[in-house]
Amino acid sequence: MKIAMIGHKRIPSREGGVEIVVEELSTRLVKQGHKVDVYNRMGKNVQNRKVDNNKENIKNYKGVNIITIPTINKKGIDAFLYSFFSSIRALFGNYDVIHYHAEGSCAMLWIPHLFKKRIIVTIHGLDWQRSKWGGFASKYIKFGEKLAVKYADEIIVLSEGVQKYFKNTYNRDTHFIPNGVNQPIKREPHIIKEKYNLNKNDYILFLARIVPEKGLHYLLDAFKQIHTDKKLVIAGGSSHTNDYLKKMKCKANQDDRVIMTGFVQEQELEELYSNCYLYCLPSDIEGMPLSLLEAMSYGCNCLVSNIEENKQVIEEYGKTFKKSNIEDLIKKLNICLNTKNKKNKEEISNFILKKYNWDKVVDKTQKIYTI
Repeated sequence: MKIAMIGHKRIPSREGGVEIVVEELSTRLVKQGHKVDVYNRMGKNVQNRKVDNNKENIKNYKGVNIITIPTINKKGIDAFLYSFFSSIRALFGNYDVIHYHAEGSCAMLWIPHLFKKRIIVTIHGLDWQRSKWGGFASKYIKFGEKLAVKYADEIIVLSEGVQKYFKNTYNRDTHFIPNGVNQPIKREPHIIKEKYNLNKNDYILFLARIVPEKGLHYLLDAFKQIHTDKKLVIAGGSSHTNDYLKKMKCKANQDDRVIMTGFVQEQELEELYSNCYLYCLPSDIEGMPLSLLEAMSYGCNCLVSNIEENKQVIEEYGKTFKKSNIEDLIKKLNICLNTKNKKNKEEISNFILKKYNWDKVVDKTQKIYTI
């Protein structure tokens, strides 16, 4: 088959979960013998502009054909132009399937629909709920959601909660295919020892984009009231949320136990996962939290907010606290800092690697392409 991928920022990149999913899907589909064109958005890594993940001149990545769409570098406008021009360009690609990712890009899927193209949509989360988007942007994303419901041949969702939402709101059936996770590369603390003086089991790890819905403000407020020698490592960059990032830096500067690394990748990322005492994800909103899957693949003990998307992942292999509740977060952090409450790392890792597998994701997705 010939397949187009539209809706992410760019690959190869770890800017967000959408980019990871598109990369994993497209490279594996190529190995299965398909031809895949991925429509990258021109621009720099939004989490950290010092990291050159753009590679605008790249034409091929692991057998995937890269098509770069020029845009205007301005929040909201770049995404609109990217999805519009990608959808127009895709009309001339003779594709068997055009696969849209994320709700915002779906605002343009009416274009290939007019030409009777087969359209698959993956909803990575209810993006219109995210606080970084203003009134117009939120309405535009919701418009994309409604067009996906109306015109997509098939819709894939990453959580059972979102599947219920589409059924209850639109009476639209969807396919539940959760994300996968790769076999982890476990490392001793070398880079993180040199850069941050971090040793094994020295720290609690928050690794995610620095955006309001990830709940970092709850964690910083709670950690300030915890009596522990453990450090709190905050790894990640902003995503069109520089004002929020500044506020979080101010909070972090009030506690010398807090370390903000900025955006991390490759060996430094692997070392942070490999050596943390506890991984904490205090989100208010999630789609399918890939960072949580990755943390559990390393065998990390995890403490997460009790939203359905998080509970679906950890099952009995992690702990939860009441969403947005700082007092309960303090209580659960203190429990997790008690070594008697730690779970077996190997058991956690084996559970997550067995249940969440990218090859299974690709097999299920291929079947949906040909329904």
